Amino acid sequence: MTSTLTPDLTTSATGGLTVITHPLVQHKLTIMRKKTTSTAKFRRLAGEIAMLLAYEVTRDMEVVLETIETPLATMQAPVLKGNGIVLISILRAGNGILDGMLRLIPSALVGHIGLYREPKTHVAIEYYFKMPPNMPLHDAIVVDPMLATGHSAVAALDRIKEKKPRSLKYVCLLASPEGIAFVQEHHPDVQIYTAAVDQGLNEKAYIIPGLGDAGDRMFGTL
Repeated sequence: MTSTLTPDLTTSATGGLTVITHPLVQHKLTIMRKKTTSTAKFRRLAGEIAMLLAYEVTRDMEVVLETIETPLATMQAPVLKGNGIVLISILRAGNGILDGMLRLIPSALVGHIGLYREPKTHVAIEYYFKMPPNMPLHDAIVVDPMLATGHSAVAALDRIKEKKPRSLKYVCLLASPEGIAFVQEHHPDVQIYTAAVDQGLNEKAYIIPGLGDAGDRMFGTL
């Protein structure tokens, strides 16, 4: 069966979901989807899309006015208020998104949560968890390329909420309707940002048409 995706050219938001359909995002995502795309190009494109997604995800960051001197005059200019962003990577594939976002937000702190999906039940098993201190002072952005069943996302959000971040968002390249519904059922307060919502999951719980296993394609472990 041939799958055709025809996104519009705007950013659309419905409830707790924002789909970022900017033409550059969609073009780069299409190249990532191709099975002939090399590991090096796949990894580079993941970082580039992450930078574009970060632009939208951080749209509501607070700014304050600071007095500066230009070559011609003194002015009040906006600067970011504090260093309140924590980027949290769901290992291992989340690191491909993390690197791109850090290029745009180099002052962000970084947390990691290691999860793997049990093959038969698809339940997420945690093996690593490390967050920066003072999370209630920070806005947390969780990054992972794929939102498939939603089990890993919910498990990660459950644990991160124990640290009581000031706010919490979830960012992915691709999402399935099933995964979105599962996250919204368990964490209706968390805004989901994605570049595309695909058709659904196959019998192995992979996103269709998708782009394959993001971690394997990113790190060359096919």
